Amino acid sequence: MMLNKPAVGKRKKRRDAQAGVTLIEMMVVLVIIAVVAAMVVPSVIGRPDEARVTVAQSDLRSIAGALEIYRLDNRTYPTTAQGLSALVNRPTVPPEPVSWASDGYLSVMPQDPWGTPYVYRSPGQSGQFDLITLGADGQPGGEGVNADIAFGNRQAANG
Repeated sequence: MMLNKPAVGKRKKRRDAQAGVTLIEMMVVLVIIAVVAAMVVPSVIGRPDEARVTVAQSDLRSIAGALEIYRLDNRTYPTTAQGLSALVNRPTVPPEPVSWASDGYLSVMPQDPWGTPYVYRSPGQSGQFDLITLGADGQPGGEGVNADIAFGNRQAANG
């Protein structure tokens, strides 16, 4: 029994209906992708600023924890003159610490997510110490991502 096979070199010229994607189908897919992107992109754009605020709040908690350990070791917080660098390097400005940890309390001098140093005052205006980031603009006050973030809250700090 012999099957009818096309001769070598002769191919079917007819295109199968399911063989590929038409231009219209491709355009529909691109429009759907564009609509989804238009809905998603605006909600994603604001996220980096929110993430920086969250990082700043986390940093403030970590620095405050290091300040507490410093106080437990030395019976006092670093002074404003000693600053947060007292958590990284042994202070040489009086009062010198009684029992400073040999590896320090932080590995590096902390900066906020916007690349500016945290503001530290001891004694503070609202307690034993004030620990603040000035927000995205690096200036006191502000609103939104430019608002100051103080340790313990997300409200603008006076100072």
